[in-house]
Amino acid sequence: MLDKICQLAREAGAAIMQVYEGKLPLESVKKSDDTPVTAADIAAHGIIVKGLQALTPDIPVLSEEDPQDWATRQHWQRYWLVDPLDGTKEFLNRNGEFTVNIALIDKGAAVLGVVYAPVLDIMYAAAEGKAWKEMDGLRYAIQTANAYPPAVVVSRSHSDGELKEYLQQLGEHHTTAVGSSLKFCLVADGQAQLYPRFGPTNIWDTAAGHAVAVAAGAQVHDWEGRVLDYTPRESFLNPGFRVTVY
Repeated sequence: MLDKICQLAREAGAAIMQVYEGKLPLESVKKSDDTPVTAADIAAHGIIVKGLQALTPDIPVLSEEDPQDWATRQHWQRYWLVDPLDGTKEFLNRNGEFTVNIALIDKGAAVLGVVYAPVLDIMYAAAEGKAWKEMDGLRYAIQTANAYPPAVVVSRSHSDGELKEYLQQLGEHHTTAVGSSLKFCLVADGQAQLYPRFGPTNIWDTAAGHAVAVAAGAQVHDWEGRVLDYTPRESFLNPGFRVTVY
């Protein structure tokens, strides 16, 4: 099934690129939470939801572009968690650092994840405790790697005082700013050792990258030391968290 999910992500990515390259109109608007949504988000959402419903009609789908109410979701044990276009700001800024995110949640855990970066044409995928990266027509296993001083990935679009204070106390390190769920993936394939996050994220922002990072050997915990959990709850917001190889 994972190969079919990867193919769905590629199809969604192709639809996004139609808009990104100007072949279809952008039609950017603001949602109720003041975040941008474009025709690319909507097109990718339609492709992924239709594909998942055909592949697994008994598994519900929660997408950023169509979040069901709490009464519908509260008893879900197994569900798809989708961000059709993670990093819309990166998309609008045209830096290529946006992704298609598809994750399967089972009893609160992200057990399968696909992260596809259409501009870079890089696919990260994970299932059954194994993670790999596909680029230039080649697929190979990935795993975390220790390094000193550690490489720290931070959000390109979001920064805050807590993060600055944390980095000042961290000791010797170097930072790289990256958009979207690619931050999880850079830890997963050994290019970084730490991704700290204090600012707000939603569950669809993190689940697919979480699955990839953990399968590659990383740990994903909130700042109280608890594993980041996707058991349905009324709020879609995550607590702050860190992704680390230590």
